[in-house]
Amino acid sequence: MYNFIMNSEKNILALFGARVREQRLEKSFSQEALAHECGFDRTYISGIELGKRNVSLKNIKILAEAFGVSISDLFKGIT
Repeated sequence: MYNFIMNSEKNILALFGARVREQRLEKSFSQEALAHECGFDRTYISGIELGKRNVSLKNIKILAEAFGVSISDLFKGIT
């Protein structure tokens, strides 16, 4: 059971990271520009995109606002 939870968590982090990268490229942001827009460090953005960061709800809202999308739009395609 524990391995299933760990694998599911890694999968959702990777899927969310890919979605953030997709949105970032669609908006023509570099990682550095997105980080500046959000008030984050560039390495934090990199960690999100690599699926290494478990992003808080507060930071998900900040990312969605930076992309000009709703939180639900940011999660499109992630199941």
